[in-house]
Order: sequence, then C-alpha cells, then structure tokens
Amino acid sequence: MEKKILIVDDELPVRELFKDFFGASGYRVLTAEGAENALEILRDGEIDLIFLDLRLFGTNGLELGRQIRREKPLCILFAITGWAGLFEVEECREAGFDDFFIKPVQFDMLSKAVEDAFDRLERWRKR
Repeated sequence: MEKKILIVDDELPVRELFKDFFGASGYRVLTAEGAENALEILRDGEIDLIFLDLRLFGTNGLELGRQIRREKPLCILFAITGWAGLFEVEECREAGFDDFFIKPVQFDMLSKAVEDAFDRLERWRKR
C-alpha cells in the first residue's frame, strides 16, 4: 500500500520543503495551499497522514482539523505552526490533532513521527 502524506500550508516554500524531504524518503506527497484544496484532495483519495498549518490564509486551522477528524477519523493529523503562543497543544488535542510541531521544524523528529504514524495505521488495519 502506498503511503501518502498531505501537506496543507499557505506558504509555497514550506510545502516544497516537506514535499522534497518526504518524497526523497519514498512517500507520495500531495500539497494543498488552503482548506478548500485540502478537502478536495481528501474527498478524491485516501490520505493517511496530514500535516496542517494552523494559520492558513482565511481559514482557522483548528476548525479545519476538526472537520478533517470528523470526515477521516482514522487519519493521523499533525499540527504545524510558527505561532506557538496562539495555538496551545491542549486546543490541538481537543480538536483531534495527534501531535503538534513548531516551525522551523526538525526533520529528524518529523521523520520519526511519520514512521511511527504509519506503523500505527498498519496495526489498526490488521484488526
């Protein structure tokens, strides 16, 4: 099964950085600039893991995370933000996020989180 990651961020350099890093690690990486594009991608295909920026242009990332969680309850949802003071970890957990990362991100930490997430998804699917 192909391991797909969706990166939702309104900053092109961030999307490209994530796409290059995870693509080089063998993952299929899709990107979305905003909520509408992200929801369209999620409707069109099975995405297992999502990195969602909490400050998207014109969108509340927490609300988008809640919507994604309702529609895709088994996906792994990671928050990313450069504004840690605005979005507390507790709010993200309440909204259904599985983890929280602050920009600039450390890719060794993200790599481990992604590996663990796909291992967890594989265990869930075997049940």
